[in-house]
Amino acid sequence: MPSEGKRMAGLWEREVGRLPPKRFANAVMASQDFVHSLNIRKRLRKHRACVNTISFNADGSLLLSGSDDRSVVLWNWEEAVPTFAFHTGHCNNVLHAQFMHFSDDRSIVTCAADGEVRHLQIQEGGRVTTNELVELEFAVHKLAVEPGSPYTFYCCCEDSSVWLFDLRGKDAVELFKCGAVNQFTGETIELFAIAIDPRKPCCFAVAGSDEYVRIYDTRKIYLDGNSSFGRPTEHFCPPHLIGENKDGITGLAFSQTSELLASYSYDNIYLFSREHGLHFNSIEVGERLLMDETEGVCHINTAPLPFCRDKFPIPKTFKGHRNVHTIKGVNFLGPNCDYVTSGSDCGHIFIWRKKDGELIRVMKGDKRIVNCVEQHPSGTVVASSGIENDVKIWEPGESENPSIAHIDEVETDMWHSSSSDSDAFVYNNNYDYMMDSDVDLYYENDDDDDEEDEDTSQDSSKEDKDGDNSAKEDDDGDNSAKDMSDG
Repeated sequence: MPSEGKRMAGLWEREVGRLPPKRFANAVMASQDFVHSLNIRKRLRKHRACVNTISFNADGSLLLSGSDDRSVVLWNWEEAVPTFAFHTGHCNNVLHAQFMHFSDDRSIVTCAADGEVRHLQIQEGGRVTTNELVELEFAVHKLAVEPGSPYTFYCCCEDSSVWLFDLRGKDAVELFKCGAVNQFTGETIELFAIAIDPRKPCCFAVAGSDEYVRIYDTRKIYLDGNSSFGRPTEHFCPPHLIGENKDGITGLAFSQTSELLASYSYDNIYLFSREHGLHFNSIEVGERLLMDETEGVCHINTAPLPFCRDKFPIPKTFKGHRNVHTIKGVNFLGPNCDYVTSGSDCGHIFIWRKKDGELIRVMKGDKRIVNCVEQHPSGTVVASSGIENDVKIWEPGESENPSIAHIDEVETDMWHSSSSDSDAFVYNNNYDYMMDSDVDLYYENDDDDDEEDEDTSQDSSKEDKDGDNSAKEDDDGDNSAKDMSDG
């Protein structure tokens, strides 16, 4: 943590022009002072159910959120007011929503538990048109927009398929189905996460219901004979999980330098670099599941690497949170991806220092579960969302009662989250979704906890009344925009 003298020297250098403002801002965001001073400053309230997805636009002026209420909202987060909201046309929970690049924030793509991927366009005068791009039989969890492209994006689906979309054309293209490691069984895996490498936009990672992260290169995707399986260019997996088939992955995130975070259910978060790749370490994945070349023994459909597991490079590990009940994301914080952050089943936000994996901050972010944590593209602002129906904006600053949780409090909440029967209906271990009746029941039962939540997560701004900010659902299926002004 920088000393007071260094901070004052930095301020002086900025004021006299010796330190560029961008470098000064980056230095602030990279410091632990920034992390330790984060507190809830605003609550964005309009949705009527869980907020499953949040993302900033390119310049950070708007925040986009999507919810189980099947609507999306565009927020002026600085004023804590919604500027625009509309029903997406989905008939089930919106799981992910993203702005398309260079569209003046008028082009939005969404995916949902109903298996649909939709393109939403905000027209002049406030009219919204929606176009269904594809309808699949299983939930579509995640989208990945190609960096710098206003037209191209990908999605991954629970039926193991990966799709490519080009908004200039009419047809979506199924690239491949993601097969099990031993493809000759004909089995597939459910996919929950997809992410594009910002340094190499031709490469993307997918992950789901097994222990492997798969890397694909769009220049090398082809069909292998009559098989519809894609062929990865690399696999990642922590050594102790290789071949165990006991875990799944819910979240992926690339850093600016192509490091890859993977959040495992029932396990930890791991940071993979090139040297952790199975192919990089001469371990072949395919017909012969994994080869232990040091012993000259081939293991097929048995536990692989019984002899050289200890010699395999171990990725950096981030421990402490709990990821069982929902599909949680994972993310980097800081201008140079200096920190790692994730939500947890205990309702807290965890922040680790990337360079050594040390847990440096735990913050109370939800009564039950935090699923999403997103950083502003250039400012010292963080947004979070989860099972509650609001979005919380975290900014640095002094607070009489900062939103800091003590470790013993976190451990108590962990125990309750793992043992409480009352939370079982939210999500089960097979990733079932809350239906509308469950959402209404959940929030009806949670009304008595509002005062307690106010005490644990201090909000320095005045909160609007829930009744005034409820999102009006479009019962007739009309996708025209709703006026979001609360005035």
